Amino acid sequence: MTHDFSDPTSRFTNRVADYAASRPGYPDALYDVLWERAELRSGSPVADLGSGTGISSEPLLQRGATVFCVEPNAAMREAAEAALAGYSGFSSVAGRAERTGLAGHSVDLAVAAQAFHWFDGAAVRRECARILRPGGSAAIIWNERRLAGSPFLEGYERLLLEYGTDYRSVRHENVTSADLAAFFGGPYHASVFPNLQIFDLEGLQGRVRSASYAPPPGHLAHEPMMAALGRLFDACEADGRVRMLYDARLYIGKLTGLP
Repeated sequence: MTHDFSDPTSRFTNRVADYAASRPGYPDALYDVLWERAELRSGSPVADLGSGTGISSEPLLQRGATVFCVEPNAAMREAAEAALAGYSGFSSVAGRAERTGLAGHSVDLAVAAQAFHWFDGAAVRRECARILRPGGSAAIIWNERRLAGSPFLEGYERLLLEYGTDYRSVRHENVTSADLAAFFGGPYHASVFPNLQIFDLEGLQGRVRSASYAPPPGHLAHEPMMAALGRLFDACEADGRVRMLYDARLYIGKLTGLP
């Protein structure tokens, strides 16, 4: 099977198992602020845009929200359905962030976690304005991996720069403060929370394979990348583990300046 990796909705089709197993979640403190700022309560309807395998949705479901997981990639959507089927508030929606298919004025919060950089920002702003109830909030969440501060973090970044297929062009850090200002149209609240993952070698291998810019098995650069990853792990591990540190960032506000 071949995939058109120029289409962001298909980039993760052959990485779903690694994505679900090795991507980081988000700190409880972030969800505390999100819940309070969005004025959510048990049963509040939320649209999770580009929800992937459900990593960002599950904490909202655990808190009692009704979550519409909007995901265009069938393989990722099916993984979320398998993982989240036990939650009564879970709904799986085959749609794009720009065209969710949700009813107008139907949700209290529209949130995008680790996904906004794949979207057409202007189109998603219009769609959020359509689906949000009066007074509803929009939020953008990212785990921003720290690029420096330890030999492992610095070596991992060098590895991605050397072997990543289009790493520089698709990083979510390419979304600027001007992009955020254009999306919200006015003031928004920003918070940052420390986050981390602790990996053995197998887990670290899955983490790098989960990235859409990592050359997949069969690519000429895949084996050299994995060999370099093994050397990095051997040089940096302590008790058979390495620590990947993140800044979990939350941006939340009302959409203002709408026509």
